[in-house]
Amino acid sequence: MRISGRVAGWLGPLGVAALAFVLRVWEVGRPNRLMFDETYYAKHAWSLLRDGYVRDFVDGADELIIAGRTTGLLEDTPTQIAHPEAGKWLIAVGEQLFGLDAFGWRISAVVVGALTVLVLARLVRRLTGSTWLGCLAGLLLTFDGLHFVMSRIALLDGFLTFWLVSAVACLAVDRDHLVERLERSADRLPVRPWQLLAGVCFGMAIGTKWSGLFVLAAFGLLVVGWEVLARRRTWSTGGLTAPPPWIRTTLVVGAPAFVSLVGIAFLVYLATWTGWLVHHEVYAERFDLGDGGPLSQLWRFHGLTLDFHTGEFLAGQDHPYQSAAWGWPVLDRPVAVDAVNDLPAATCGAPADSSCLRVVTLLGNPLVWWPGAAALLVALVLWVRSRDWRLGLALTGAAATWVPWLPLVRLDDRPIFSFYSVAMLPFTIIAVCVLLHLAWERSGPRARRALAGAVVAWVVAVVVSFAWFHPVLTGALQSYDAWRSRMWFSRWI
Repeated sequence: MRISGRVAGWLGPLGVAALAFVLRVWEVGRPNRLMFDETYYAKHAWSLLRDGYVRDFVDGADELIIAGRTTGLLEDTPTQIAHPEAGKWLIAVGEQLFGLDAFGWRISAVVVGALTVLVLARLVRRLTGSTWLGCLAGLLLTFDGLHFVMSRIALLDGFLTFWLVSAVACLAVDRDHLVERLERSADRLPVRPWQLLAGVCFGMAIGTKWSGLFVLAAFGLLVVGWEVLARRRTWSTGGLTAPPPWIRTTLVVGAPAFVSLVGIAFLVYLATWTGWLVHHEVYAERFDLGDGGPLSQLWRFHGLTLDFHTGEFLAGQDHPYQSAAWGWPVLDRPVAVDAVNDLPAATCGAPADSSCLRVVTLLGNPLVWWPGAAALLVALVLWVRSRDWRLGLALTGAAATWVPWLPLVRLDDRPIFSFYSVAMLPFTIIAVCVLLHLAWERSGPRARRALAGAVVAWVVAVVVSFAWFHPVLTGALQSYDAWRSRMWFSRWI
């Protein structure tokens, strides 16, 4: 039985996403402790489930939770939070279904990580018209170590990545529908459902971490540019000697887009604060937010949160795994989120003069990231020459998720970490796949066979590399020497 291209276009990405899910869910409950910032987000999610807002936890709550205790953990006072609530509500879904344990607070990240693979594969298929390139994109994300670990831990950046990729995928569909309608000489789409859905996704992204604002701003400008250029091309080919002025066209296009993206995103973002708004009185009393109603008090609370991120408190902090953003695309400084060192040598069969350990490291796959960094540079050069909108999409996404962190060049500005770059990775992979598509289109039969062989060999190498690093991604028991052989640079230790 022959499978149609449309069916294959779904079966392939779904198969890759299923593979990603299986790899990520396997033993996701190990180690059974709160790793790194799980100590905040997993507990905050549980408090949201219990009370609808985040309360302080008692001293020693982490140890009580690991011991299986789920009651008597919360103080009466609300707590100061560093990030909005949307991502923590998604973590709470897993805790509601499976309880307050390591599997419960991580399973939502597993599901969202696999869904990110699916959305990316479908997005690349749309951009290139190629199912195999869509599946390649999904495989590269599946076998990347950073995204793998972020899909197995209750941190927020994996959720942020999902919503950003989903928003951009919606905008790509909206662009295709717009171009199709303009080619039929229809002036305006009566409803832009995909643009509205993109606004919802952006609202959820910003409701997870404020850094989603940069991506909304960048793509808001990009989609207006797409439509303005598309409409002017239509007027030009339609025989109009004097198309409408640029400013008027931009305003006509930009105003509805602002409502669909920024307006909807704001409403969704505000909705993610419902629990806070319902319990605003306790926050107003704890943080002296004054009078004026819940919305004005929420605004003042945002001011406190902004001051936390930009004020003197974080500026005076230091962390052994912090890193400057310029090095993230080349894996300058991975983050060890959990480590149990100096276990007896007999535990893992190491030599008597050695030791054993378990380490979970947020480390990208070098065979994905290093070619990806090169691909972004090539994509930039080609975009300057061709203005290919697909390269523009990839570059905009990569820039909006990375460039805002570059001004923090001094490590005493505030601690930032390389795992923030997980949101950049899907757009890097898009750049790789679009470049491969362009090379394929311009190649003859012999060159295509060589290109296909090179891609297959690369994917095999990526999988082998992933398998090699797997023990340091999952906290597997290993000897010190085995761990050290995987730490290729001193900056990785």
